[in-house]
Amino acid sequence: MGRRTRAALVWALLCAGLLPSASTATAGSSGPVELTGDILLFAIPATAYAATFFVDDAEGRGQFHKAFFLNLGATYALKYSVNRQRPHDNGGQSFPSAHSSLAFQGASFIQRRYGWTYGGPAYLAASYVGWSRVYAHQHYPSDVLAGAAIGIASSYLFTTPFSGVAVDPIAGGGFYGLTVSKVW
Repeated sequence: MGRRTRAALVWALLCAGLLPSASTATAGSSGPVELTGDILLFAIPATAYAATFFVDDAEGRGQFHKAFFLNLGATYALKYSVNRQRPHDNGGQSFPSAHSSLAFQGASFIQRRYGWTYGGPAYLAASYVGWSRVYAHQHYPSDVLAGAAIGIASSYLFTTPFSGVAVDPIAGGGFYGLTVSKVW
């Protein structure tokens, strides 16, 4: 399988996670926004992990494992030690948002390992997950921000760019362009 084919498969997996229909809400669910956020919660990290298989990236898979389990450990240690009440008395363990930490860990892994071409849409999807948690009154904005920070930090701690060629957009000071990089 060629490099372009593998990249197309990674992109297709990510897009599949971005396209759940809002009309698929089932009876008893809290609504299409929360349902879509729940679907993306699983789709983003699953896409990140699946990408390591599609591009035959065993090193990335190991980095994903380390980041994923650090993220889970830190998130749940804080959830149970802080035990913040959720909005509208919807239970405890509100801080930090596990949905946000998992979605942002997956998105930041994709961005850090494979570049902004794939990471940008993943971050948009992760942002939707965080927003959906506040919209559904399951978390406060600070819960979501803390979860996102933990997820991003865990990926940045362990993840290095893929040894292939990366093309990323850049912008700043009235300049727009692309960077092409290769790790030696």
